[in-house]
Amino acid sequence: MTFVLGDHLESCRRWVDLSLKACLDAASCPSPRLYEAMSHSLMAGGKRLRPILCLGAAQAITENLEQAMDLCRDVACALELIHTYSLIHDDLPAMDDDDLRRGIPTCHKAFDEGTAILAGDALLTLAFDRLSSSKKALSHPLLWLNIIGAIARAAGPAGMVGGQMLDLASEGKNIDYGMLERLHRLKTGALIEVSIYSGALLAEASEKQQAALHAYGRHLGLAFQVTDDLLDVTGDPSVMGKNTGSDAQSQKATYPSLLGLEAAMGLAENLVKNAIDSLDNFGPGADPLRALAAYVLERKK
Repeated sequence: MTFVLGDHLESCRRWVDLSLKACLDAASCPSPRLYEAMSHSLMAGGKRLRPILCLGAAQAITENLEQAMDLCRDVACALELIHTYSLIHDDLPAMDDDDLRRGIPTCHKAFDEGTAILAGDALLTLAFDRLSSSKKALSHPLLWLNIIGAIARAAGPAGMVGGQMLDLASEGKNIDYGMLERLHRLKTGALIEVSIYSGALLAEASEKQQAALHAYGRHLGLAFQVTDDLLDVTGDPSVMGKNTGSDAQSQKATYPSLLGLEAAMGLAENLVKNAIDSLDNFGPGADPLRALAAYVLERKK
């Protein structure tokens, strides 16, 4: 049977959305306004890339999507909760000051700045509540402790938050390619890499398989950021669901500004090729990961 990425993504997104809704509804939240703000951002759609990558890594090992879904449900939810918290805070006036996200008003625009900050805080802590209370964590405590620690590091000062700080500090400054790559490997790449790492661990990947998936994640994470930078220059706001040109307005260093559009596109293509090549020793179970890497170059949002 021919693998069709669009059908696969739609099926996975429905599964992620249903899992997230159940997770949110099960959370103890005494404030209806806080719940509404959390739901506003969490259930606004989006690519659901990180949960799908977690699934993809597990499926590359098990070669069975339903089994991967069973293994990854709690981790996949946690990854998207963390990602959404980061978007809420990234959109705040003190950060990127964006008005639109996923085609709707950003959380601080739909509610207010204080509520948005608390909604982000709530989603982040709910993620670790979900991880630590999983029934699978009780039956495999050492494995889950490893996964929880890896996700915490990827999301915190040694990963996404640290990268965001470097991004803020670099605004209006001339930085070299090495610093730009380091910044984005932390800000964007770390959570993508740990999504794949978590899926591999949940599916009991061998050390060789983990190494190959790690290489895939490093190449893909950087490719995703390069194409993000390109879309901020060339993308259609009506398709992307957010304004373009914000990087230039904030005087941020980006791959197009540092390398030029043509060279930045060439870099993205090379990174995607390397990601796909990392999967040479996997069977058809890795086809979703291969197709996702190619999709990074084709995406319009």
